Amino acid sequence: MVQDVINQQKNERDRLLSAHFIPRDAKLNLDSGLINVIIGPRRAGKSFFAVHTLNGSRFAYANFDDERLIATENYDEITDAIDRVYGNPEILLFDEIQNLQKWELFVNRLHRQGRKIVITGSNSNLLSGELATHLTGRNFPVYIFPFSFNELLNSSGTGESENAKTLFLDLLEKGGYPEVASGKAAGRDYLQMLFRDTIYKDIVTRYKPRDPAMISKLAELMIAGTGSPLSLRNLSAVTGYNQRTVSKFVLYILNTMIFFRVPRFSFKIKEQQISAGKTYLIDNGYLSSIGFNPSANQGKKLENLIASELYKNSYKTGMSLSYWKKDYECDFVLHQSGKVTEIIQASADLSNPKTLEREMRALITASEDLQCDRLTIITTNEKSVRSFEWYGRKREITILPFTEWVSKIYSLP
Repeated sequence: MVQDVINQQKNERDRLLSAHFIPRDAKLNLDSGLINVIIGPRRAGKSFFAVHTLNGSRFAYANFDDERLIATENYDEITDAIDRVYGNPEILLFDEIQNLQKWELFVNRLHRQGRKIVITGSNSNLLSGELATHLTGRNFPVYIFPFSFNELLNSSGTGESENAKTLFLDLLEKGGYPEVASGKAAGRDYLQMLFRDTIYKDIVTRYKPRDPAMISKLAELMIAGTGSPLSLRNLSAVTGYNQRTVSKFVLYILNTMIFFRVPRFSFKIKEQQISAGKTYLIDNGYLSSIGFNPSANQGKKLENLIASELYKNSYKTGMSLSYWKKDYECDFVLHQSGKVTEIIQASADLSNPKTLEREMRALITASEDLQCDRLTIITTNEKSVRSFEWYGRKREITILPFTEWVSKIYSLP
């Protein structure tokens, strides 16, 4: 019985391998001696990435989103069937492993036996914060998000061209989820379905809140407040829940990885951790699909896209991301090892001189405070270098279109 299932799934694996694959800015580390754990929001392409990355090696595939496998009481039957079907494979790929009861004990046992293991699963059971508990420090996390600009541009094979501008506009409005980016699914309907599915499977099913509809309402309010400081007091007033309950629900929502948090900058780590922080979406498609006017606020969409690209790239570079606010406010501060490396403003349209002056004033003030002279304004299409003086403080400020700026951040080591 189990062997029949593994045989059928081998055919599924081979069909996945025959499908077109867009390379991702992520790598497995199979020589580390650790369990490779692929983490990311639902439907971002984790399983597809795993299968194609392992292509060419002797790997077995078992998908636990199958009632016949998870009904197996003796887990040795699963590994025995895998070894018979695949001839003692070098690597085990376990997909949706969280569906198996006590999966962490099973995986840890195989790891102690010297098996190389790669696992994927839904966020509700494979959250990064829980890995240390489940796998006792034996894991190597690999993050897969909806496609970045760089991943899609490289896959087009056309390089920096008019295609880059078209791709930018698509990401700005539709986002980069694989089904949407490939044209296989209509963006708005697909993302609404994915949003509901994520809320239900990653939060409602797991935590069983008394009012499931309130979780969706909170998430929609967070989408509407993208790029603004998260106010538990305001969310409490709107929902009628006390701030403690709202804080708990917000944490559940953040853990789905649809959202991410950008803290207020401080040289003191503790102050960053306790700041309200701003929330952004991992994919711009949600801005146009859930609780938001699709034609509203081009500047907000650009800001979210920039935040998303910086956040995804931070897993490659180790760069930390914050925002700065004192008398003025700057959208993004990049810092590493205690040193600020760049201060960024997002502005879709600088045609109004007052807008340009406001952005430059904020950058110069932040530059003075943070001791950083690399100042950038990211726009939709303008490119120039401006010299600006404010109360005797003079700086050069670089203005770049998104397509040119984003290529620079992915060229960093």
